[in-house]
Parts: sequence; C-alpha cells; structure tokens
Amino acid sequence: MAIVASAGGSMGDMGGMRRVELSLHTALTQWQSGPFALGVLAALIAVGYWYLRADWTLSARGRRWPRNRTLAFLAGLVAIDLALQSPVATFTGTYFQAHIIQHLLLMVVAPPLLALGAPSTLLLQTASRRTKQRWLRTLKSPVVAVITHPIAVWSLYFGIMFAFFLSSLINTAMHHMALMDALNLVFLFGGTLYWWPMVGLDPIVHWKMGYGARMVNVLLGGPPEVILGLAILSQRTPIASMYTLASTHAGGALLWVSTEAATIGGFLPIFWQWMRSDERAAAREDARAANRVALASTPPSPVSTEEPGSSDAGPVRNAPTGLSVWEANWLARTGKVPLTSANARPANGSERPVAPERQD
Repeated sequence: MAIVASAGGSMGDMGGMRRVELSLHTALTQWQSGPFALGVLAALIAVGYWYLRADWTLSARGRRWPRNRTLAFLAGLVAIDLALQSPVATFTGTYFQAHIIQHLLLMVVAPPLLALGAPSTLLLQTASRRTKQRWLRTLKSPVVAVITHPIAVWSLYFGIMFAFFLSSLINTAMHHMALMDALNLVFLFGGTLYWWPMVGLDPIVHWKMGYGARMVNVLLGGPPEVILGLAILSQRTPIASMYTLASTHAGGALLWVSTEAATIGGFLPIFWQWMRSDERAAAREDARAANRVALASTPPSPVSTEEPGSSDAGPVRNAPTGLSVWEANWLARTGKVPLTSANARPANGSERPVAPERQD
C-alpha cells in the first residue's frame, strides 16, 4: 500500500511532493501517514473504544442501548477517517472534486451520524457521578451558550465556508497543510454544532429547537450552499493553483447537486420524527383517557372483616367511606385500614379496625 506523508494531498509545489493521478490503484492505496492523519486515526479509535465500552457497561446493567445508535456513531467516525486519512484526502491536492467530497464528509455526513449516536446521553448514563456533574456544568456554561447560538452556528457553518472557497484562503491553506488541517477541524466542529440540535437526541440546554424550527433550518441552509456551488461553477479561473478550471467547475457542480440531496436527506427524517412524535403523544393521551374511564366505571371490590388467611368471611356491606384507593386496597386484603397522618392511632393498635358487619 502506498503511503503519502502529507495530511491533505500531494502536488508538485507542496514540499516537493508529486501529483497523484486518479486510478483504481491509487484510489485504493494512497492513504495518509503524516502526524496529523495518524493522530486523527488514534483519536477516532479511542473515541470508538469509549463508545463501545460504554455500550457494554450499560448492557451489563440490564439496560439495552439501541443498536442503530451504535452503528450510526461508528459510521460517523469512519466518515471522518475517510475525509482526513483515506485517498480522498490525498486527491485533494490534485482534484477539486476530492476537496468537495472531503468537505461533505466533514460537514454533512459525519456530524449527523455522530449526533444520531447520542454520545452525550450515553456518557450521562454510564459515567461516574463526578464526570456527569462536570459534563452538565459544561453544557450549561456561558461559553456553550455563545457558541451554540444560532447566529454563531450559522456564521461558523456557512460564513467560514464562503470565506474559504471564495477567497485566496483555499490556495494559501493548500500550500500550508498545517493551516488546512486546522480548517478541516473547524469545518467538522461547525458541522457538529449545526446538526446536533437538528437531530435532537442528546440533551441540549441552550437554544432547543422544535421539529418545525429544525425543518425550517434545514430548508434555509440549502440556498447558501447552492449559491456557493453556482459561484464556483461560474468562475473563469481555477479556484486554486493546484486545480484546473475543469476540476473547479466539476467541484462546484458536485457541491450544488449534493446540497440539494443533503437538504432533502435532512428534511425528511425530521418530518418523520415529528409525525411519529405526534402519534406517540396521541397514543399516550388516549391511554390516559381510557384509564380514567376504567377507574370511574369500576365498582368497589367486596372486602372482608377477617384477618388474612381466614376462609369463612363474608363481604362487608357497611365499609367505611372516604378511603383513598390504596387504603381501600389494603382494606380489601387485610380487613383493616392502615393509619395515616389523617387517622388517629388507637390506643392499643397500629391499625384502625373495621367495624364488624351488622346482623339484621
């Protein structure tokens, strides 16, 4: 397997590295082995190990963690690795289309998959008390309130993307891979903040969004990326020195088309969750109404004046009135009314005996 040392690609004017032309062989073998790529791989393995161990811990306690959450979270980790270590990262130095694929993996694919895994919820259910308290303090902190504000999230998600692709920043970053690596992490962070409340499985202290607001947010997020794709598609010069004009236009078209698919792909699951939420709420209300009707129409059970274990007792026709449900149940089982704060304790007993049945 061929290994490329750069974190983001290889090209003739980047540290003397050669261009990597697309072929089946290079598409399977050109994996990254630089410090950044290996660090990302180690971090992803550590996070995946923690998640699986927390899942097993919860199972050992007799509580089942949904399997689809585990699969979604692990798929999100794989998407990050594909973006930053696989041949996709290598080809970003030669093809702008690969750069767009890397961008989509970091901002549109990996974040919602990670959010579907609900890692914060899993942490709160399995961590020690001290860790839970620290994590809850973090979620409630003013810093989190600021960075998760919708304006801050939109600025981080869309603003940096426009500044990167429509200025000389992309050319500068691709010639200074440390900067490109840092920007890729910023893209991933922005995507995480954008999709976290949209998925809505983990606890969100600040800026909670209802289903309607989530769908509106998805629909509003589509046009900016369409505009960006069209702006790239209409450029008359290559977007960066290592790309051709044809590659630039192909990348812009890919961003345009994929944005439409991402908008639909994000809108439909949220709409489906909303419909299911309404159905579950209606079912719960129907069940509560049925229980109230059943309790109102159930006649009182006959009770016995005998001690438990006796077999020749008859029903009490003159049972005391004004008893609560649990007192009536206790009376039906034992023939005595238990003392509460509303009852006076008899001088010689802990329970209030029921008057025997009057014989006519």
